[in-house]
Amino acid sequence: MTATTNPSAFENEPHPLRRELNIFDLIFAQILIVIVPEFFGTAAKAGPAHGVLWLVAIFTFFIPQALVVSYLNRILPLEGGLFEWARHAFGNRIGFLVAWNMWLNTTVQVSQIGLITTTYLTYAIGPKLEWLATNPFALASASMLLILGMMIIARLGLSVGKWLSNAGSFFTVLTLAVLALIPFFRAARATAYAYHPLPLIHPPLTLFTFSVFSKMTFGALTGFEIVAIFAGESRNPARNLARSILFTAPLIALLYILGTSSILAYVSPDAIDVIGPIPQALSLALAGFASTRFLVPVVILLLLTNYLCSYTLYFSTNTRLPLVAGWDRLLPRWFSVLHPKYRTPVNSILFVGAVALVASLAASVGAGNQEAFVLLQIWSWTFYGLAYLAMFAIPLVAGKTFNRSRTADQLHSDAMSTNFSDQRISGTGTNGPGAWLRLLALSGFLITLMFVTLSIVPIVNVTSRFAYSLKIISVVLGANLLGWIIYRAGSAKAQPQSGERMQPTA
Repeated sequence: MTATTNPSAFENEPHPLRRELNIFDLIFAQILIVIVPEFFGTAAKAGPAHGVLWLVAIFTFFIPQALVVSYLNRILPLEGGLFEWARHAFGNRIGFLVAWNMWLNTTVQVSQIGLITTTYLTYAIGPKLEWLATNPFALASASMLLILGMMIIARLGLSVGKWLSNAGSFFTVLTLAVLALIPFFRAARATAYAYHPLPLIHPPLTLFTFSVFSKMTFGALTGFEIVAIFAGESRNPARNLARSILFTAPLIALLYILGTSSILAYVSPDAIDVIGPIPQALSLALAGFASTRFLVPVVILLLLTNYLCSYTLYFSTNTRLPLVAGWDRLLPRWFSVLHPKYRTPVNSILFVGAVALVASLAASVGAGNQEAFVLLQIWSWTFYGLAYLAMFAIPLVAGKTFNRSRTADQLHSDAMSTNFSDQRISGTGTNGPGAWLRLLALSGFLITLMFVTLSIVPIVNVTSRFAYSLKIISVVLGANLLGWIIYRAGSAKAQPQSGERMQPTA
């Protein structure tokens, strides 16, 4: 890896990003990003064996992820997060494809906002609105309004957006606490098994069990690196991101275990609604109580704020990836234009909003269909899995090189995202990651590889297992081929100009 430039050329960038996120904002953002409500339903598909599966997932994947992300961010706390880490470790091509897969993951996630919103409104208001979740016009209208709202908030920046994510995180914890505590105050009807907060039942060693385990592990326990995308907009990111992970990881693990147990106290595994498992369980748990008939809709609507707020945060992270790629000359400079007042990437916001709207309209086809929803989810998370393979590979194969990568590329990114003199990088040196961190990275890599491999195995009833698997493989491979073509087309045109940084070569 070679790079040469004059760092002082970037010290006086006219529109640096604003450092809006403090330690408390990062804590709330971690909770909002990592906790994904529908994966409570995925875990519940394992039945009473979910307790053992959660514990295995936490020790073999969740803890390794937390420590690897903390290490990588401590070395290079740059705006762009995993994109920049992969680019410094493996070069522009791999870095671009990692960012491409992360971007695809978030775009598909955001495209489901209309379906998720209408589904939760159906649970909150009742059967008279069941048509809403399957009506294409209603879904399209909801998607358009919600995506427009996300674009406006992204344009205003994190000074506004952080309060929305903080509120969403608070309501998420409150709702899950209600779900987890209900069985303790009211005898569970135990349609699946006698209630126990942490059942320790040996799971059957079947392909279905491994498929459920890989999906609940990777789907429910990822996301710590997403907040690192905002490193250039966070205060003391090298220290505060690691602290936010240390604080939130135990709370997230506890909520997932107790929440899944509570759902299975009222819903059997084969009857789980994978789109809305939590409102489904709450509706059954509190049914027949006149004094609580108003509580269920309120709790469900509070849970809906998790999706609305987390998707808004996802949307903002998605606008930063083209921004940073523009800084790195992997995309046209058009993506790097910042609003003169709010200092947000206005052109990138317009582009991401347009793509998200088109994707949401496409997602409305087959709405209300469990197979269609699961397909969208698996496409999204498989893209994400490919990015995670690169992340865990950094300590394994590029540790020492990465640890010495305080290059001109980093100096430029620092200057673009904050005042150059305020940037502090800790942990740099000639030594790579220790053997213990490499061992944890290997564990995370293998679990991620298992998820990507088993993504072709469905956990819901599908019309054709072969057609389902073929759809997964063809879309993932086709999307990455398109990403490679875009990179080749862009790199052929990009020629560094005087005063701009040279890119590391693979």
